[in-house]
Amino acid sequence: MQLLRALRVSQAPCIAFAGAGGKTTALFQIARQFKQPVIVTATTHLGTWQIPLADQHITASSPDNLAGVRFDGVTLVTSPLRQDNRTDGVSQDTLFRLRAEAKEHNIPLLIEADGARQKPLKAPAAHEPVIPDFVDTVVVIAGLSGLGKPLTDETVHRPETFAKLSGLKIGEAITSDALMRLLTHPDGGLKNIPPQARQIVLLNQADTPELQSIGGKMANALLGKFNSVICGTLEPLNLQTLEHTAGIILAAGESKRFGRPKQLLDWRGQPFVRVAAQAALDVGLFPVIVVTGSHADEVEAALRGLPVKAVMNEDWQNGQGSSIRKGVQSLPPETGSAIFLLADQPQIRADVIRALAAHHATELYPIVAPLVLNERRANPVLFDRVTFPDLLTLSGDVGGRAIFDKHRVEYLPWHDDRLLLDVDKPEDYRRLIEDDTL
Repeated sequence: MQLLRALRVSQAPCIAFAGAGGKTTALFQIARQFKQPVIVTATTHLGTWQIPLADQHITASSPDNLAGVRFDGVTLVTSPLRQDNRTDGVSQDTLFRLRAEAKEHNIPLLIEADGARQKPLKAPAAHEPVIPDFVDTVVVIAGLSGLGKPLTDETVHRPETFAKLSGLKIGEAITSDALMRLLTHPDGGLKNIPPQARQIVLLNQADTPELQSIGGKMANALLGKFNSVICGTLEPLNLQTLEHTAGIILAAGESKRFGRPKQLLDWRGQPFVRVAAQAALDVGLFPVIVVTGSHADEVEAALRGLPVKAVMNEDWQNGQGSSIRKGVQSLPPETGSAIFLLADQPQIRADVIRALAAHHATELYPIVAPLVLNERRANPVLFDRVTFPDLLTLSGDVGGRAIFDKHRVEYLPWHDDRLLLDVDKPEDYRRLIEDDTL
């Protein structure tokens, strides 16, 4: 997946990059992925080796030096070169002029906001990172190749500050827990990020299965502080975006045809709806929202003790579309995707839910659905946040499949036809409870 897609940025964003372990690579890689011209600058030192990465280089000691500049391709704007083959950060006046140019021409502005001396890890200096208030996205980068190595200046830029913020001692092995403490510290990875900016961590250099697994575990903790976590390698390009995936359980129906509330049917000593909620929790979906309607009090009682949110759909009699709307309306703004589960399918196991989320993370597909035996679509289905506006238009007795023609659907082959079973009639229930393979 391209970094541009992984970041979920707008057509003309203003992005600041901080941290260590691939900052320059990330900055120029995403610059090349935009179709329109891009302005690149820095509020800190740059080395002359970075200049050839751009199509043109403009030195600006003041905003006046930008008069008449034509921004084509990737344009790097720096302060004049120093005798040590480095540049200082551009002045604040020049930076604001670049922002004005970017807004006028509707083109991206990318900013390198601190230095790292090409080390995989770093801690910010007192004046770092230098992030202007107008940025809309901040990407904090850490190189996982530094894990397991001693905390010294060979691996870490400013190791003493890193030690103070992470709780390690100089010379101790750098652990993932220590790195997470640094990244989530207000004077570490969260330092100087404007309140309105999206906060993203890029865990780069995860070039082994072990480091990828460590990065995935770190992401679960980091999502409490950051909007998303991108994990993988920039060179070669192999990235996954890890975000909060919600679980929405549709449990509002009256079950008129069945004759009694299906949400409360027994499945191995537990009500259907509780089994579905527990499966979502076991996989780590967050938040887990249960949409109730008919029999709401009994359904909520069946969920007692579980860390789920029950929301009442007052309009439940008008069909499943209203329950889908209610579920989406209840999602936190940072939710990246949602997996919809049906309360009358307690046989849905954690492995298929986990597989949908993992497959979505590789490309941020709009919709991911199981394809059973290579021919039949099944539930549960994952919907990316880009589909939420369309889900909010649903009405009547229609489900999420009503928007399949509006978005790309990625089918996940799944060789288990038990996904196709739902309980509509008493004989379906008997077949379900008599199936020894479930």
